[in-house]
Amino acid sequence: MRGGERLPYGWRLLGAGVAGAETVRNFLRPALKAAPPEIAARLGFCRVAVRPELQGERVTSAWTRTALGFDIELAAEGIEPHDLALELLRCLGQALWEKLREPERAAWLKLLEAELAAAVEGEIDEDAFERKRALFANREAARDPGLLLEYAAASFAGTVAEYIHALWHDVTVRAGAERLPAAWLRRRLEFLARRYPPAHGRRLFG
Repeated sequence: MRGGERLPYGWRLLGAGVAGAETVRNFLRPALKAAPPEIAARLGFCRVAVRPELQGERVTSAWTRTALGFDIELAAEGIEPHDLALELLRCLGQALWEKLREPERAAWLKLLEAELAAAVEGEIDEDAFERKRALFANREAARDPGLLLEYAAASFAGTVAEYIHALWHDVTVRAGAERLPAAWLRRRLEFLARRYPPAHGRRLFG
């Protein structure tokens, strides 16, 4: 059942009325259109449903795998349109992580190992930052492969979101002790650009 409005890559949007026509036109569609074709192809058919809110305390998004790709749900109540689009892009990053092959995950882990060896404390977003803090709370946690994979997944999803965000429009790199330094952020974005090149006519760095 592929009801709803058509989105880039033949994906579908349910609940366009909840999001609002301006949000769909100026934020959700342009954000998805900026996604590199290879990312869209890897994810398969995605159906995006916008609802006023989702079940569960403070849940802003959720997704599930389907036989054809992924179903993504977004909570729009009290969320700014730009933030709603970024939450959608973060879901794409989370879904893409689930589709990675083992060598691809290993390459991402190798990238993170270089950052950790250089004592880079900041992260791409709050979720990844909190998982990094949990990973290095003590020696036992630092040796926990499960915590490492959780951190890797969160940092990957956040970086994919920021990568597509940068292809969508000009962005300002936010600074601060909790933020990933610009040089390391650029390294991550270039890593993704080599694997998922921008669509024709789009450039990562202007």
